[in-house]
Amino acid sequence: MSGVNGRPLGRRTFVLGSAAAAGSAALAGPLAESASAASFGWSDDGSNYVVDTGASLVFKVSKTNGDLTSLVYKGTEYQGYGGKNSHVESGLGTSTVTIAQSGTTILISVTYGTLKHYYAARSGENNVYVWTNKADSSVTATRYIVRVKAGLFLNDEPDSYTYAPTVIESADVFEKSDGQTRAKHYSKLRVMDYDYIGWTTGSVGLWVVRSNHEKASGGPFYRSLLRHQSADGGGLYEILYYGENQTESERYGLQGPYVIALTDGGAPSSSLYAGTLTTSWADSLGISGYVSASGRGRVAGVGISGRDTAYAYTVGLANSAAQYWGSARSSDGYFSIAGVLPGTYTLTVFKGELAVYTGSVTVTAGATTTLNTIAIASSNDPSNASAIWRINNWDGTPSGFKNADLMTYAHPSDVRAASWTGNVVIGSGTETSAFPCYLWKDVNSGIIVYFRLTAAQAAAAHTLRIGVTTAYANGRPQVVVNDTWTSAVPSPPTQPSTRSLTVGSYRGNNNTFTYSVPASAWLTDTSAYNTLKIYVASGSGTTSFLSAGTSIDAIDLLA
Repeated sequence: MSGVNGRPLGRRTFVLGSAAAAGSAALAGPLAESASAASFGWSDDGSNYVVDTGASLVFKVSKTNGDLTSLVYKGTEYQGYGGKNSHVESGLGTSTVTIAQSGTTILISVTYGTLKHYYAARSGENNVYVWTNKADSSVTATRYIVRVKAGLFLNDEPDSYTYAPTVIESADVFEKSDGQTRAKHYSKLRVMDYDYIGWTTGSVGLWVVRSNHEKASGGPFYRSLLRHQSADGGGLYEILYYGENQTESERYGLQGPYVIALTDGGAPSSSLYAGTLTTSWADSLGISGYVSASGRGRVAGVGISGRDTAYAYTVGLANSAAQYWGSARSSDGYFSIAGVLPGTYTLTVFKGELAVYTGSVTVTAGATTTLNTIAIASSNDPSNASAIWRINNWDGTPSGFKNADLMTYAHPSDVRAASWTGNVVIGSGTETSAFPCYLWKDVNSGIIVYFRLTAAQAAAAHTLRIGVTTAYANGRPQVVVNDTWTSAVPSPPTQPSTRSLTVGSYRGNNNTFTYSVPASAWLTDTSAYNTLKIYVASGSGTTSFLSAGTSIDAIDLLA
């Protein structure tokens, strides 16, 4: 299956992002109000609009502020923990809330200042379709959170369980008595890795199916909190905009539908995923900012040459108004991205998470923009450069380095982490696995790489490269060779200003630092080891794992 945000199907990682999953159309006219029906329909209990889907789901929406106040599936109430409702952000203030029915669809509309929010129900479905249109910065609206009562589901993602005895960072990272860490941030997943999140008992499943994120920010590799559980209950999130470790400005406009789905224990229907979801039934509902499938276009590329077939390639489209992505076919690099709003986009090809090609493409409503084979220049992939030695390969991630996998779901202080110190010997066979994925000024600055050079190599100047994926508090590498030659402190590249390395994310702005090391810096004794010491330079940050730091992609010494 292909499409916007498309990727091969797998367990709990289905494709999101169909053309109709985010959009808006001309109105066919206002919906007509309906009296409550015996099964499918709605009623007014004085405080809430009560919607019966005609299946097994009845939900309520507050007439005062648009909160989801009740979510009853097969007679059991699932909504609510800590006395809180499900809602946009932490709840809107007094809003204008209306309801209307048109045939087999019920739409509840919520207006709070410039923000418009919608719930829709379809006859015979155990789903709540949700849209949020944030028009500007006048209203804080960065998420929708479904709050689920405690005790209804087992916690099958313990790393996101936020109840532990000791707070170790910023009131949202905790440590258990056994030294393992927990935080709501620790989702493990990038946006492109999941279609839905939630819980199942085996007989009941409660899920949030994400939208195609066209009005979100951060691209396909962005990580943010998805769900958490505590002693009071659980939360499932659709992130509209998340500022932590964010690389892009906030986008405005309609996001959705995202779907609250109840099942008999299984995964939500694949027909709800943004790669397959069509909402033609919503075309005439009058949803602000909605663009129907006919008002969207498609980009298709016949192939990508110059790829390293050991890596997956992703094609991204982005401008200030929207973002999309799709996977390139492994055999030839073919890609197709559908459901794109008209406009001109920067097209980026990623090897892993490393940008190796950028171009421009214009999308027209109702049409397909077909691109000839995209050629990745050899010089655009740093792995193609001839190197005397290389630690890890260049793919825009710290994957393969020590502790890299753990850091997407644990704090660096976690007892499960291997020591952050320890030096590396080129030729040992453990260069990558022994090198820590992150370096901090106050933790492991000054790590040493040992290596030998031939006489010919030692007689020449060489370029040293260090690739990073993000940085905290302007952390950047400064190097010392053989304790005699010290590099200048490089200027810090643009990186997110918030926490990153301690909240499960290495994704920032990839940057390559280069150092021209003169021949005079090398040892002439070919049997002796040269030393490369890598320090973290910065006057910012605090102490320990919140001192200035950076995430490493690859390190090499060019021939």
